[in-house]
Amino acid sequence: MTQFNGLGMHIGNLSRLSKAQTRSISPENFTGAKGAGGMATEGTGAIHAAELGQGWKVSPSVVIDPHTTMELADIAGPGAIQQVWMTPTGNWRFSILRIYWDDQELPSVECPVGDFFASGWGTYAQLSSLAVCVNPGSAFNSYWEMPFRRRCRITLSNIADEPMTLYYQINYVLTEVPEDTAYFHAQFRRVNPLPYRKVYTILDGVRGWGQYVGTYMAWGVNNNGWWGEGEIKFYIDGDQEFPTICGTGTEDYFCGSYNFENKATHQYQEFTTPYAGLHQVIRPDGVYRSQMRFGMYRWHIPDPIRFEEDLAVTIQALGWRSNGPYLPLQDDIASVAYWYQTLPTAPFPALPERNFLEVI
Repeated sequence: MTQFNGLGMHIGNLSRLSKAQTRSISPENFTGAKGAGGMATEGTGAIHAAELGQGWKVSPSVVIDPHTTMELADIAGPGAIQQVWMTPTGNWRFSILRIYWDDQELPSVECPVGDFFASGWGTYAQLSSLAVCVNPGSAFNSYWEMPFRRRCRITLSNIADEPMTLYYQINYVLTEVPEDTAYFHAQFRRVNPLPYRKVYTILDGVRGWGQYVGTYMAWGVNNNGWWGEGEIKFYIDGDQEFPTICGTGTEDYFCGSYNFENKATHQYQEFTTPYAGLHQVIRPDGVYRSQMRFGMYRWHIPDPIRFEEDLAVTIQALGWRSNGPYLPLQDDIASVAYWYQTLPTAPFPALPERNFLEVI
């Protein structure tokens, strides 16, 4: 029997012993070194711990100055990130999370922190799923497993004009990584407004062998009427004009149906489940908040979409005209694509400038 290495834990193997070494990085232990937690004598909590001294929550958080980048983790492998918790202040679109694997110069994860944790509209919405949880009051949790062989670097850039306070904890394991293990990736995109009769691109330019594992979308509607008739399409390993996988509608892909409507109230019905949800519905308030906005996720955990060479993913923005035909929409759409693949990582499209990232 192959020695269990501590990756891929689930309830069925929690009793199995492993030589994997558990470690954790936080402001109380910036390096994750064994036996080095709680040693700080300076930090954001020092004034409150003045009478208690070392070991009494002296450094629970960090402050990231405007227009600076902080390195949250630099870990020598092999190993795997198993859970990330953080609660950033400020504008979540103005904090950019990046993750680099095995000394690559280009990031394999590049995303505003709110969108990475399925919170693209900058306001709290509770979410309970296997991969991501968003808990009161603004607690972001990622349970995506992120193996690496030589090195993992995680940074957070504050592109705002104000300092941000960040509490965070990165829990990981040092262990052997099997040969057939791929690297976690996440890519953000936004188009506002989507040009008329154009499809929205969730992902393209992927080169390598891997599997697509999730989609988050922050969808702002700019028309009256239903907006979710569009089909998602997965172009796999050389597909050109027509894809291998073609969905039947936006709400269908996100595992809902018939307008996400509660038939008793005739309102959109929020829902959050292990694999899919419409966890956020922002309704107009009758004054300045004039548009409907939605947050949706779909995790392909039991049904990853496999590719061996390349992958592209698109979705249509489609509603109805008053007399029956489909209406191509010009909506405000942002997304995060999550996937695993072999290295190297292809260059991502440049992130939009700050003013174009902003949710207004």
